[in-house]
Amino acid sequence: MIRNRTTIGLALAAGLCLGAPGALAQGWQELGPKPISDSGGYSGRVSAIGCSATNANLYYIGGADGGVWKTTDGGVTWTALTDRMPTTATGAIAVDPTNDQIVYAGTGEANYANHSRYGLGVFKTTDGGATWAHLAEATFGGRTFSKLVIDPQNPGTLYAAVARAGGFPALAAAKGHPGATGPVGAFKSTDGGVTWTHLTTGIPAVEASDIAIDRLNPQTVYAAIGNVFGDSGNGVYKSTNGGASWAKLAGGLPSSGIGRISLDVSPSSPQTLYALLTRPSSSSGSGASAIGGYRSDDGGATWYARGTVDQSSYGWFLSCVSVKPDDPNTVFYGGLTMTRYIGASGSTVTPPHVDLHATAWDASGRLLNGNDGGIHRSANLGSSWTSLNTQVGTTQFYAGLSTHPTNADFMLGGFQDNGTNRRTNNTTVWAGVLGGDGGWTQINQSNPSIMFCEYQGTGSLYRSTNGGSSFSFAGNGIGGRNCFLPPYVIDPSNTNTVYYGSERVYRSTNGGTSWSAWSGDLTDGAGAIRALAIAPSNPSYLYAATNDGNVQVSTNGGQTFTQILDNHPGWPRVTRELFVDPTDERKVYLATAFFGTTQIRRSTDAGQTWEALDQNLPDIPVNVVAVDHRMPRLTIYAGTDAGLLRSVDGGDSWHDYPPGVPHAPVVDINLDTQRERMIVATQGRGSWMAPIEYCLGDWNGDGQTNTLDILAYLNDWVAGEAWADINGDGSVNTLDVLAFLNAWNAGCA
Repeated sequence: MIRNRTTIGLALAAGLCLGAPGALAQGWQELGPKPISDSGGYSGRVSAIGCSATNANLYYIGGADGGVWKTTDGGVTWTALTDRMPTTATGAIAVDPTNDQIVYAGTGEANYANHSRYGLGVFKTTDGGATWAHLAEATFGGRTFSKLVIDPQNPGTLYAAVARAGGFPALAAAKGHPGATGPVGAFKSTDGGVTWTHLTTGIPAVEASDIAIDRLNPQTVYAAIGNVFGDSGNGVYKSTNGGASWAKLAGGLPSSGIGRISLDVSPSSPQTLYALLTRPSSSSGSGASAIGGYRSDDGGATWYARGTVDQSSYGWFLSCVSVKPDDPNTVFYGGLTMTRYIGASGSTVTPPHVDLHATAWDASGRLLNGNDGGIHRSANLGSSWTSLNTQVGTTQFYAGLSTHPTNADFMLGGFQDNGTNRRTNNTTVWAGVLGGDGGWTQINQSNPSIMFCEYQGTGSLYRSTNGGSSFSFAGNGIGGRNCFLPPYVIDPSNTNTVYYGSERVYRSTNGGTSWSAWSGDLTDGAGAIRALAIAPSNPSYLYAATNDGNVQVSTNGGQTFTQILDNHPGWPRVTRELFVDPTDERKVYLATAFFGTTQIRRSTDAGQTWEALDQNLPDIPVNVVAVDHRMPRLTIYAGTDAGLLRSVDGGDSWHDYPPGVPHAPVVDINLDTQRERMIVATQGRGSWMAPIEYCLGDWNGDGQTNTLDILAYLNDWVAGEAWADINGDGSVNTLDVLAFLNAWNAGCA
């Protein structure tokens, strides 16, 4: 709860007895989903899998933005291992075949989507995930890992396939990281991942989409150069001297028109290898269908076609190959679906969720698949599958989480490739209400039987009038371009009025039954609206941000807009980067999801002028900003790519709040002031809830009461800041120092 500073200051006795510093009592509750549905169901995208070579129940998996997880009982229970590391974006996992307590995680997910974020180097554990070393950020920061492989005869030697962060436009997922355009291709380490050599002799420094090793003769290494947009260097390369030099393989492989490539070498017969080739993507992400699978039986000298798989038009996102460890004639291709070939005979053996990204085999020969629905396992070569997602919390929210005005447990949110789901009681299990990619949601706060959700695309809007039990189409009349998942808002003063953003604002005056174009095009001619906010105190004020850099304001209910910023960078997908003061329609805050720029700013004149509020914020993209104006000082919450930060001094200093939420990308913040709680939605670790508390003794807001708080208070007291008037007598004097020290001594339990 909020603690009144005057009451605290005056209620304490005079005479000080300064005690030991203490931690705040606040803490995070994981809300899930974990999993989606009550039958084992789904979780978020799993992009990497590593298995013990000897223990059939020991696996490590990597969530696309969910970090590294471990099971020791074959997937019955899971433990998140890297929540407090500086990033949870995971692209590759390699388990030492001679010691399954040694694990490497390559950060940054090389699946090339807008939500395939940049990495920050390599994490390494030597104790099964209890502790981690952070390696090679200077070498790989800003880029992604397609694959890591370990030399089984000399496990201090590793090879890495490294790529750029993905997205459309290109590098959108890098968000301007200064290392985003650094070296890519094939790399080698001979000291357990501490230092790396860029391998460039005979192989181009172009995005590497896969790498594989001959386990019987590990001097032989194969690399796939697979720039998803196509490159003259794309192809399969072979080294017979541990990467010192390479030769491009031809002999039956296409010589041009190639995008992403995945490959694998048969463990039992390493002269046999397979490659899955995809057509190049267009600049908008289309056209990347499967060329097909190829097989070589002579170490890559010659190739012949061997099957294919459905990759739809986005094979840049979904591609993997795996050979059965004891049978070189059995191979699995993963794309949108999964195809199994035993010899020349193909069968569709798709796991319960489509969009497949990673395959592996456990020590007992069971097949594991990581996909957009989490992790699944088959004990019969794909003929049937078991979900292992019961305790896996890697769901990727999009912005637009909604809460219910009268039911504290009810929440509605949209997830990457897992539809829109609702939580109706105090549980981590959520149930689906709409399929596809789930986006923005809205619950009518005056009549919560009415709520909205959507899936990807323009006008794919659905409405419920029975509290979410069923939804029907509500997008009649909406057209134009979209940012994949468009934003929309309900007018709080007249809930029959709803605004929706394509490249222009559409308005409904009958609660979503019909729509009409209301504003002109707010973009520069090719973009779409990615953020839309309405002023609670005066709904004539609407603010909009577009994915081509425009920020605009309307003062007449969205009919006309005035540009207040241009060239504003950020993520091209739906965001909640705009926050309007609940009591002042002209006071607006703006978050910027980009490196190297002002990441939080405020305007008090509806965007005519701006001031920076991120003076001491780490240089990290901020996806969402929220402000609690009820606090004695300006209290700002920043949802960043590495968790949630709070400032209680208007942006001068920032701290985790409260400590403990995973360092996953926070894409939404719901300040539920009615219940004195905050709910955050992450893209990779589900949703979390914590109480909103103001503790007078924790003056710097870092979650501790210690001497740093005394110094922080005295600095404000010396400066004569109004909020340093602790006892509320209208002046800043020594009585306030005494009142503060008493509050500090009482702690924040």
